[in-house]
Amino acid sequence: MSGEEIVVVTGFGPFRQFLVNPSWKAAQGLKLVGLGEKTHVCNKEVPVSYVRTQQIITQIWQTLHPKFAVHLGVAKGSSVVFLEQTAKNSGYSEKDVCGVCPDSHCCVEGGPEKLDSVVNMKAVAKEFRRVGMDVIYSRDAGRYLCEFAYYCSLYHGQRRAALIHLPSSGSLTSKENLLPLLQTLVHTMLHQLEPPSETA
Repeated sequence: MSGEEIVVVTGFGPFRQFLVNPSWKAAQGLKLVGLGEKTHVCNKEVPVSYVRTQQIITQIWQTLHPKFAVHLGVAKGSSVVFLEQTAKNSGYSEKDVCGVCPDSHCCVEGGPEKLDSVVNMKAVAKEFRRVGMDVIYSRDAGRYLCEFAYYCSLYHGQRRAALIHLPSSGSLTSKENLLPLLQTLVHTMLHQLEPPSETA
């Protein structure tokens, strides 16, 4: 394939005690370290707002046409990385930073009740745990803005998306430890998207 493939990496905007959201810092860090010369990393900061999140995620898929989208969020009180497999469409009743939640309490009216990433997150997590990394497979993304963004992205991007919940405490909060791990995680996910090579 000629030219670079686009991978979009998003992080969230300010939220509660986080004047600069760690997920956005991690997204910017991942762009700096890159994902190899054939991959162009594009960053987007997503406000903790249902309306804006929906607009931005839809726009990403309609205008940038990325190969893959990686959404970063923060798991409060956690010291491990969670790889989320599934996003659910309904049950969004917690208010965002604007004090609102979706009227219908869902991401996409009429959309499937749940969507799974094309990437097998269980296999990815298993690979990393085998070498002693704190990476956990999850099917419950929390019914807030992280899961809302993930569902919208899976819906608009033919399920070519990931949601990675970052720790809020412990050794993996330092960029020296986190960024190499994120880089390798995303490479592993992208490798799953490649068609199997044909042998003669």
